[in-house]
Amino acid sequence: MISNDDGIHAKGLHKLIEIAREFGDVLVVAPHTARSGMSNAITVEVPVRLKEYESDTNFKSYSCTGTPVDCVKLAFDQLLDEKPDLILSGINHGSNSSVSVHYSGTMGATIEGCIHEVPSIGFSLCDHRPNANFSPMAPFARKIIAQVLENGLPKGTCLNVNVPKGNPEGIVVCRQGHGRWVEEFDKRTDPQKRNYYWITGFYKNMDNGSTDTDNHILETGRISIVPINIDMTHHKFLAELKNWKF
Repeated sequence: MISNDDGIHAKGLHKLIEIAREFGDVLVVAPHTARSGMSNAITVEVPVRLKEYESDTNFKSYSCTGTPVDCVKLAFDQLLDEKPDLILSGINHGSNSSVSVHYSGTMGATIEGCIHEVPSIGFSLCDHRPNANFSPMAPFARKIIAQVLENGLPKGTCLNVNVPKGNPEGIVVCRQGHGRWVEEFDKRTDPQKRNYYWITGFYKNMDNGSTDTDNHILETGRISIVPINIDMTHHKFLAELKNWKF
């Protein structure tokens, strides 16, 4: 089962479909338009609609008016007769490394698949252009998919895969980089003299020279794979917190 956050028409989605169909039957449920930055958002105040988009032998796709997570939830609740072997999300136009994993609709769909206890992988290419070239990453994506199908993933764990622009020089399993988005808003005034704001911002790398992070791996032209755990408990701090006098 495949979803994304760039929408049903995105080039990255269609490259991932092409790759996935080499492995078996494919069901796609993707937003009808771009829904980037949705994280784990779900639609609660308006109805969500599904529309069949394309159908072929061992393949069917739907567009959905909801979020990426809505797409995965609807697939499980309404469209799948049995649990799929794999959930794939992407290929996103743009990086989802480091702290961006928390904002990403691509990774929101991936994590939702993980919550349903299905091995799940989110793929992203560090190129925001609508016509980005996904072909160089295709052989690596095939290897990653094949390994996950062969070995599985631990319960509660999914993979965040980010690919540098151009020709990747290999794959490195690493940890999530440290950084944050400096969210600078561009303040403007409309014709009615009311203020409004466009988010601009930039990413601030705070790794301090660490070489074992996805930030560094991508900068050196290699693909980063970070295992993501849906259990957000800080287990090392848990024992200390229990000793606090509340």
